[in-house]
Amino acid sequence: MLDDLNPGSGPRKDGGESTGKKAKGAKPRADRDREVRSVVEREMPFGQQSERVLAASVHAWLDGELPEAAVRKGDTARDVAFWHNLSDQMDRARRMRTPEHVEANIMAALPHHAPQVINAWYEREFVVTPFTAVAMAAGLVAATAAVTVALVGP
Repeated sequence: MLDDLNPGSGPRKDGGESTGKKAKGAKPRADRDREVRSVVEREMPFGQQSERVLAASVHAWLDGELPEAAVRKGDTARDVAFWHNLSDQMDRARRMRTPEHVEANIMAALPHHAPQVINAWYEREFVVTPFTAVAMAAGLVAATAAVTVALVGP
């Protein structure tokens, strides 16, 4: 589905690119923007949808309750072929491995030492949030009170 979200730009019918100038007979952009089109007009159907339900015998075969020979006949043969194909693709995907040269390139690109901090702790930016400022002020008041009690007391 392709919605033309910017109808004033893009390729022209004659093959050239639009320059943004108004073509003869074209509606002004304000009129095009006010034009309301229903969503149904812009939707593209995917084809005929059917209410096809998987047969109970196929469910039983997938659960291991029936042998394949009992299901591989009539209308259910397509379903059995589909599930066999799906199973084969899943088995193939499970056996896939990353090629050795790709794995070697990835491992070679990894650093061989632990990451290091760019700046030392005392060179980094010091950020004080309001909560931190209040906590530091309260700690300073408590420390001052403790020192005062220690000096003035007995």
